Amino acid sequence: MSFAVQEYKRTNRIGDQIKMEVADILTTKIRDPRIGFVTVTSVEVSDDLKHAKIFVTVQKDQDAKQAFMGLRKATGFVRAELSRRLQIRRVPEVAFLPDESTEKISHILDLLDRIEKEKR
Repeated sequence: MSFAVQEYKRTNRIGDQIKMEVADILTTKIRDPRIGFVTVTSVEVSDDLKHAKIFVTVQKDQDAKQAFMGLRKATGFVRAELSRRLQIRRVPEVAFLPDESTEKISHILDLLDRIEKEKR
């Protein structure tokens, strides 16, 4: 009897750790009112560990443009804070990007609802 062992890449582990730490940094350390309430949804780390894309969603009633301006301004602070918290030699360059997957899912669900209503 053999079990398939799924490989869990180091980049995925570091991405998960960065996700948790950045979420904590944004809620406890950042004081920029432009950022407001953002949610870190996922992190993609490059294979060479030099870059990390941090995907975030902004609360609907917030100005997303202002939030991302605040996040861009806080990038250096976030990276410095990550260097204190992570046990890795070199902390990746971070970039905050909008996570549009929730909007796409919502759009698909709306389309499915319309199809269902048209069938009736």
